[in-house]
Amino acid sequence: MTFTKELLKKRIDVAAKRLPADLVIKNGKVVNVFTREVITEDIAIVDGYIVGTGAFEGYETVDASDQFVVPGFIDGHVHIESAMVTPSEFSNVVLPHGVTTIVADPHEIANVSGTDGIDFMLEASEGIPLEVLLMLPSCVPATPFENSGATLEHSDLEPYYTHPRVIGLGEVMDYPSVLYKDDKMLDKIMDASVKEKHVDGHASAIDADGINVYMAAGIRTDHECVTAEEALVRLRKGMYVMLREGSAAKDLVTLLKAVNEHNARRCLFVTDDKHLDEIIDEGSIDFNVKTAIREGVDPLLAIQMATLNAAECFGLKTKGAIAPGFEADLVLLKDLETVDIGRVYKGGKLVAKNGEVIQATGSITPPSIITDSVNISPVSLEGLKVKMSRGNMANIIEIRPKMIVTRHLIEEVDVKGGYFQPSVEKDQLKIAVIERHCRTGNIGLGIIKGLGIKNGAIASTVAHDSHNIVAAGTNDEDLLRAIHLTAGMRGGLAVVEGGKLLASLPLPVAGLMSNMEYKVVNERIHDLNNALAKVGCSMEFNPFITLAFLALPVIPELKLTDTGLFDVKSFQHLDVEAVSVK
Repeated sequence: MTFTKELLKKRIDVAAKRLPADLVIKNGKVVNVFTREVITEDIAIVDGYIVGTGAFEGYETVDASDQFVVPGFIDGHVHIESAMVTPSEFSNVVLPHGVTTIVADPHEIANVSGTDGIDFMLEASEGIPLEVLLMLPSCVPATPFENSGATLEHSDLEPYYTHPRVIGLGEVMDYPSVLYKDDKMLDKIMDASVKEKHVDGHASAIDADGINVYMAAGIRTDHECVTAEEALVRLRKGMYVMLREGSAAKDLVTLLKAVNEHNARRCLFVTDDKHLDEIIDEGSIDFNVKTAIREGVDPLLAIQMATLNAAECFGLKTKGAIAPGFEADLVLLKDLETVDIGRVYKGGKLVAKNGEVIQATGSITPPSIITDSVNISPVSLEGLKVKMSRGNMANIIEIRPKMIVTRHLIEEVDVKGGYFQPSVEKDQLKIAVIERHCRTGNIGLGIIKGLGIKNGAIASTVAHDSHNIVAAGTNDEDLLRAIHLTAGMRGGLAVVEGGKLLASLPLPVAGLMSNMEYKVVNERIHDLNNALAKVGCSMEFNPFITLAFLALPVIPELKLTDTGLFDVKSFQHLDVEAVSVK
């Protein structure tokens, strides 16, 4: 709606009680996030905005007696693609959880489809009830040590800053390019800075000196803290710290140890990468709020972090609070301690009630350039062999459960005929990354410990950040079968045992998202989970979620890309064969 002088006059008249409001939410226990107090009062709404709190009359009224009214929750950093559904289906999922605004980074689809991916996410999120604000992907590809589907320079990104929902530059994860003043990276930061746009950080394992560099460059946030000590370093430097609880990285409880009355205003909640089934089962930002309260954080402080703090971090001046002049994004809670959500309003309109959206939003049909994204060269059993010509000591990627960081191990492995042999007993399995964008024929091979598969193989085109095909298994035959099935679906997830497909989830939208309704996708995810249990996974953590981050060469310690095994600490490739114990 275009703001006009007539609208301004109407807001003033209603605020002055000369006219009734469009909608009045009456007698609610309103949570004031500015003063952190609860006040029983009415909320007057006109044209989607709050014009007054106190005592008001309106053409329509909603009785909120015995209910708490809080601002709509804001997810400060999320990749929609990680839920494996399109933006409209994502909206249908998170609105009932009280999330009315998200700050999304289309980094995943941009790595596959470049500006076509950004265009699709903007178009697919236009006009849906959930407000989707975008940060432009800063690192496509994430590093020069892998092959993605696109390369985005500052000249590709700069025109998007005229779009009203593009609010900044997304997570800068290429720290060396900032540290060593790479012109291409500095151009991207400069474009955002001169336009007074926000610049997000990605400071995984970066020390205090590194945070100095990021802050000096104008980078103001970080969502990669995994310890309370790291969070405190960033807070002391003036950063906003994003307290993350996703599917692979479950850091919230640990990070809450760093939060206190003095520094909480610089903290906000994010989900980053969270799978659909977990959002449905446990929640989104509402889960972060519940967890914080359970861990001893005052409920009003937890709500402040989920609303006002996020809004202020991104300069969203009309979001994050219940006050005159703010947007009428509201959540009615049946109980403050348990964050039991009853109704959700977006711009003064009821969009969800008792766990369901009022009117589901359908998806747009993606163009073929988005759906035809899986293009691999032929893969054979011979191409999956890991040569061991100098002995039986190998560099191994060890999974750390529920974390996206890994350990670099050197262990003795089984060797036969000069090639590595997977061992279920030693929990040493084969992992492969197959380039899937330009038919380069690249296959990165390695050894993984901790995935826990007892038989068969799994494969996926969800492999951060370049999203090549990543597969792991106990034998080459099943590994090859899983790779071929995944490619044949135009992207997706597959579980194979004894040459047979046990379960799959097609993801034809850039190999990242389904074009099905979220409830159908959720059913397929449960089928996958059953299949994972059948091949012996303990399900202490989700193997697919873990697998997705094993190809990300900006997260320590050891990862695998289509160009080979990569040591993130030294920023160089390693042979699978190890000469001596580390």
